[in-house]
Amino acid sequence: MIPIKLPKEDKEAIVHKVQAYFETERGETIGSIAAEQLIDMMVTELGPYLYNKAIIDARALILEKTSQIEDELYSLERPTRGKK
Repeated sequence: MIPIKLPKEDKEAIVHKVQAYFETERGETIGSIAAEQLIDMMVTELGPYLYNKAIIDARALILEKTSQIEDELYSLERPTRGKK
């Protein structure tokens, strides 16, 4: 799997959120390097699970939409001789 690389601006925003979380929820102060290392580890470890879940969700949505289109196409069929 291709490693996930977050854009610099996104990663900086996430670093600040992680630091705020540790400060608010745990009463701990962590530096930006520690927060960045935690983010990298989480992306590496959780990324494939989240990616696979997104693929499963996308597949289900596509199947649902395809089924709806198929139903709409059947409703457009015209009666032919021999069919009642």
